[in-house]
Amino acid sequence: MNTFLSNALDAAVVPGFSKIGYAIRKRLGNWQPISGFDLRGKTVVITGPTSGLGKEVARQLAPTGANLVLVARNEEKCARVIDEITPLCTGSKPVFVRAEMGDLESVRSACAAIHQQFSHIDVLIHNAGALLNSRQVSPQGIEQTVASHVVGPFLMTTLLLPLMHGGRVVTVSSGGMYTSGLPAFNNGETLEMPTPKYNGSKQYAIAKRAQVTLNEMWANSEAHTEFVAMHPGWADTPGVQESIPGFRRVTAPILRSASEGADTIAWLAAVNPLPGASGTFWSDREIRPTHKTPQSRKLDTEVNRQSLWQQVEQMSVRQQTL
Repeated sequence: MNTFLSNALDAAVVPGFSKIGYAIRKRLGNWQPISGFDLRGKTVVITGPTSGLGKEVARQLAPTGANLVLVARNEEKCARVIDEITPLCTGSKPVFVRAEMGDLESVRSACAAIHQQFSHIDVLIHNAGALLNSRQVSPQGIEQTVASHVVGPFLMTTLLLPLMHGGRVVTVSSGGMYTSGLPAFNNGETLEMPTPKYNGSKQYAIAKRAQVTLNEMWANSEAHTEFVAMHPGWADTPGVQESIPGFRRVTAPILRSASEGADTIAWLAAVNPLPGASGTFWSDREIRPTHKTPQSRKLDTEVNRQSLWQQVEQMSVRQQTL
């Protein structure tokens, strides 16, 4: 009955993605509080920890004893977060590592710093990113949404995998990915929307779809590291407030808090063993389907998947443009 109700909420989208679905599932599932998990001696790397979901994940994991590595572009903001959560920490004081996830040189520097400081990583949480309403490009000339949500995390995963034997990668996607399939690469489409056709919300959905597909592909190629992706539902974060204010005005009464949206991210970082296969997609501590429309399912072909991987891999080695 619980599974039936949860699936019905998910199929209806609005109740499933809102605070209503969160509250019902939490009550039915009798969820263990994140603070009740024991992560002493575990190292958890979190990108985008200075606000919204990332900040809440750091706050929720602080009492578990985990050693937190906070990867952020703004040292001052990150220092404030560290000051806020240090009294909650039962492990070591969180460590700051500088990186702009859309700048590949910055990602490489951050990974080098992590290699110098840590011999093993237990969890890598890809959370950083934003929805941009105008087209911007990274220092390597890559559309910024694709750079920060897809290529930067792909590069970081690649560079940190040697430290992650037996570890887990958690990718924070979005329910918005349900509105998009993979690009039709065989018809000349790419991950990056061109300027004349640019739509920030559409580009964001494409990037989030790519994240979920790559999560499955990583799981198939790396047997010694677990890969999971998730969507947090509709959460009232600074990103939502700034990027899609119209959506927020309409949905404000039913938006989840950032803490509610972050729960499954922190849970996927903490739960052991993982109650599902590597490569799965989660929301509210349950596995979810990756498609809701025939069109997105139709585009999920092996040819498109291989083209996605090749395109992202090629982008990840691109040097800074002048």
